[in-house]
Amino acid sequence: MKNRYKDLIEQTFDFPQDEFNLTSNETLKFHEIDLMGLVTQYGTPLKFSYLPKISDNINRAKAWFSKALIENGYQGNYNYCYCTKSSHFSHVLDEVLKNDVHLETSSAFDIDIVQNLKKKGKISADTFILCNGFKRDIYVENIATLINEGQKNCIPIIDNYQEISLLNEQINGNYKIGIRIASEEEPKFEFYTSRLGIGYKNIVPFYENTIKEDQKVELKMLHFFINTGIKDNAYYWNELHKCLKVYTDLKKVCPTLDSLNIGGGFPIKNSLGFDYDYQYMISEIIAQIKTVCNEAGVAVPHIFTEFGSYTVGESGGAIYEVLYQKQQNDREKWNMINSSFITTLPDTWAINKRFVMLPINNWDKKYERVLLGGLTCDSDDYYNSEQHSNAIYLPNFEENKPLYIGFFNTGAYQESIGGFGGIQHCLIPNPKHILIQKDENNKITTKLFSEQQTAENFLEKLGYND
Repeated sequence: MKNRYKDLIEQTFDFPQDEFNLTSNETLKFHEIDLMGLVTQYGTPLKFSYLPKISDNINRAKAWFSKALIENGYQGNYNYCYCTKSSHFSHVLDEVLKNDVHLETSSAFDIDIVQNLKKKGKISADTFILCNGFKRDIYVENIATLINEGQKNCIPIIDNYQEISLLNEQINGNYKIGIRIASEEEPKFEFYTSRLGIGYKNIVPFYENTIKEDQKVELKMLHFFINTGIKDNAYYWNELHKCLKVYTDLKKVCPTLDSLNIGGGFPIKNSLGFDYDYQYMISEIIAQIKTVCNEAGVAVPHIFTEFGSYTVGESGGAIYEVLYQKQQNDREKWNMINSSFITTLPDTWAINKRFVMLPINNWDKKYERVLLGGLTCDSDDYYNSEQHSNAIYLPNFEENKPLYIGFFNTGAYQESIGGFGGIQHCLIPNPKHILIQKDENNKITTKLFSEQQTAENFLEKLGYND
């Protein structure tokens, strides 16, 4: 009878997969990285960033869009933007910018990062900097400084009616703008319309009444984004068509409009059973844009995307040790990890997000159903949302044989939402963080980016070291 953990996975999923397979000792490899080797070298808890995956995903998307443009005889260009809010780390931006891409910002300090990258020669005056978000005070000042210093493709995306007047006060010469559409949310949301952007029906009047006669402002872009991402469902296609109707109506009265930003929202792998046809979705989007524009008699726009999670999400991972197993009743076994989900993977707690979760070792052992608990004294510090019908199966826990587990594709948002380097819930420290790269000979190299937080770190931040 096949009742090992390895048998469970092989019978349930198509395994091995491109990024996951096993060593000869039946321990887990991720992109050919021996994860038990990482555990032996660095210990746990441990976070890592596999940086080559960032470039891989960028270039896959570029290839999909290139194919879609050719197949559809589409006359516009495609521009890949990375939205920095997904991960602001310098090692992430360094990897992103190896691939001839552009950037999207969300707040004032993002512009300081852009200025730093510009001084180092990692972006040029031709790089598109798309400035999203609600803009006041220092954000407006920083955008204006960037434009005044010659960043000719810096495009503030207008979020409300007052932003143009604020920008006009700070920007010396002419400049380009975009307008964000306030899309309607899915019926399950608690509100009907996004708080971001300007309503569908108001955009053309806004252009006619405010922008058209403003000699400093050139409207170049319409920005479209929905919170649930790019999905093959009626809601997405309906919102896209409403966006395209606005684009064609606006294009007829605004000759300078030539770009459509369809935002982000590509999903990333969250289980071994993940299935998403990226090429189909891209080709269908391009085809529908072309069809609507042709029917309206206007030129097709250049296409921009702002992929954040898709760019960096699949580069990240976290490894924990199961310290102890608590049998709380006749049905529930709690495997306690040596860290906190609230601290290190806040999306599991905040929005019930799923990640790929697999054991690192003991694949040859029998398996059991368990719950996973974190170290904090908070009842919400647990993980119980997994690919096996909302159950977690792991190799049997044995006190004399350590069990290590990994969460994968955690590279987007977790450090920023968790407050990297700051005060953590119950003072559970941030783990070590390792950067994984390939050298010129395609050999895997590792580098310690940050040590695990110490008591001294916390005491200093809390004011005890005065």
